Amino acid sequence: MRNFFSRLMYGRYGSDVLGMFLFVVGVVFYLLGIIIPGKLLSSLFSLIGFVAMLITVLRMWSRDYGKRRAENDWFVERSTPIMQGFMRKRAQMRDKDHAYFRCPSCGQVLRVPKGKNKISITCRNCGTVFQKKT
Repeated sequence: MRNFFSRLMYGRYGSDVLGMFLFVVGVVFYLLGIIIPGKLLSSLFSLIGFVAMLITVLRMWSRDYGKRRAENDWFVERSTPIMQGFMRKRAQMRDKDHAYFRCPSCGQVLRVPKGKNKISITCRNCGTVFQKKT
């Protein structure tokens, strides 16, 4: 069976970040189509989910490496800042020993220890001094 799939996918593009994203979006929309009541809305969500999963499969079976790689690069270029923002917020939420503040002048994110009550913070980037309660 493994040999069959290896021969089937030989010379094909396969999966990438955009393909995985489209697959997850397709599954979510398809499940929403099952859960949401109402014939029109349910059918619309199911159709969107089916189309997203179909595009995923067609991209995987494609033999045009250049176009699929360009599509994936375009997606990764636009999604990376969003994902980095989520990862940064997640790390800040897990950090129980520090508080994070933005400098009012330049917007630099500054990390200060928690539990110091009202402290004076000096921005390392622009030198602005401001007070915050931790």
